[in-house]
Amino acid sequence: MEEKIINEKEEKRSLSFVEQFVKEDLEAGKNGGRLQTRFPPEPNGYIHIGHAKAICMDFGVAERFGGVCNLRFDDTNPSKEDTEYVDSILHDIEWLGFKWGNLYYASDYFDKLWDLAVWMIKQGLAYVDEQTSEQIAEQKGTPTQPGVASPFRDRPIEENLRLFEHMNTAEAVEGSMVLRAKLDMANPNMHFRDPVIYRIIQTPHHRTGTKWHAYPMYDFAHGQSDYFEGVTHSICTLEFVPHRPLYDKFVDLLQQKDEQHDYRPRQIEFNRLNLTYTVMSKRKLKALVDEKLVSNWDDPRMPTVCGMRRRGYSAQSIRNFIDSIGYTKFDALNDYALLEAAVRDDLNKRACRVSAVLNPVKLIITNYPEGQTEELTAVNNPENEADGTHTITFSRELWIERDDFMEVAEKKFQRLAPGKEVRLKNAYIIKCDEEHPCDKDAEGNVTTIYATYDPETRSGLPGADRKIKGKTLHWLSAAHCLPAEVRLYDRLFSVEDPASDDRDFRELLNPQSLTVLKNCYVEQYLKEKKPGDFLQFQRIGYFTPDLDSTPDHLVFNRTVGLRS
Repeated sequence: MEEKIINEKEEKRSLSFVEQFVKEDLEAGKNGGRLQTRFPPEPNGYIHIGHAKAICMDFGVAERFGGVCNLRFDDTNPSKEDTEYVDSILHDIEWLGFKWGNLYYASDYFDKLWDLAVWMIKQGLAYVDEQTSEQIAEQKGTPTQPGVASPFRDRPIEENLRLFEHMNTAEAVEGSMVLRAKLDMANPNMHFRDPVIYRIIQTPHHRTGTKWHAYPMYDFAHGQSDYFEGVTHSICTLEFVPHRPLYDKFVDLLQQKDEQHDYRPRQIEFNRLNLTYTVMSKRKLKALVDEKLVSNWDDPRMPTVCGMRRRGYSAQSIRNFIDSIGYTKFDALNDYALLEAAVRDDLNKRACRVSAVLNPVKLIITNYPEGQTEELTAVNNPENEADGTHTITFSRELWIERDDFMEVAEKKFQRLAPGKEVRLKNAYIIKCDEEHPCDKDAEGNVTTIYATYDPETRSGLPGADRKIKGKTLHWLSAAHCLPAEVRLYDRLFSVEDPASDDRDFRELLNPQSLTVLKNCYVEQYLKEKKPGDFLQFQRIGYFTPDLDSTPDHLVFNRTVGLRS
């Protein structure tokens, strides 16, 4: 039944322009009615929510139209890649709820790519250039001025073949030479001005070891990998629009070499996901990790999928957010508050309601019998009756939030104050003493609050219906709760769009992005909760146990606050 409801919702959702293109191609019978997409991450870091948007499109369009989505690691730069990143990407995709049809690596095609490069040299379509990268860049020209040909552009084919073979030896020096495609130095598309297609890297590869010393560039490997795998729709982000003609050109050359002309992947571009108060550059995110400006890639302030999971975001909330912002042809900066709203909406259905006191002050119910306790029933989730209930202990001495008491109350203050009544959640109505409402220490800080309770007003009794002006407060029995550390997270950066700020991004970090509260209390019920469990600390926000949490030292991360 639930699956049927989901399918009906999916049918009602309007198609994005990418999905419309796919639908039209299928209806036209292109590729024999076959649909095959791929998600092609480079394993040089942990994936972030921007990648999650691409994942939702690549896997989602295949699911919606009965196709298959493969996972391919574009592992063409061993100096930046690691199996740690491969493993994390595999885990994050599965956690988001997607399954790949096949698992591939660009390194699977190194022999084929090498053969294509050799063929291009023999056809006079590639040459070895021994200039520096700076010299090559200077000769590229500008979009309005043609480039200058390399002095090595017309070197003999046999010499190019010999030098290309040398590039793939342990003796080759990194940066000493590259292989460039011989295309068009006057083309208005700068990517056509003899792009570099191979370079020397002497770092062992995480899969092929030291077999290779020359590696293909992304632009050369990407389209060919799509072609080798039979990808029908190569879906990517807008920065690849100017790369598309080169993508098609290299596929043309591959088809020419193999004398095949009946198939070509279709590249479609959509806008990237950008969020306020964060950056999506893996280079910058890696710098934050390497320089210990955050704890790791899974720091809950990071926009990485693993960071959001550790913070307590659900996979479905991320998918709901991505679906809500949609796919367009225009880049935009999305408000982080929209993501937080999606997280709240989803966690409201999932989170177990519990009590926690983050800034505690003692409350003594003076007319409650000393030594007496009661086990009161707390509903786990009012949104889902099937989640059941748990018990919470009530006693004479309680902890409440310090902000819930005011000795000299403002007129509109509806919490505890001298002579005022409030309800304690799942328990009784209490009234703060007027003559002796509290004790203070030498600095004037309130140490203990005094109140009396009305025994006829316990939740579930007829007297519980008595109306009062005060609010309902959460609480914990001082003798029946557990100490805990609570970590409150805020925006990682202090400016809305750090990616477009000219200052060093390190200068833009928010010094208040993490606040650690050491003297908090939580219900005993939380002792066995695990990372990934969704909790709502009543009246405070949504939380989850952190990976650092142990039964002897409970640690909770604030996922997101409640609505204002």
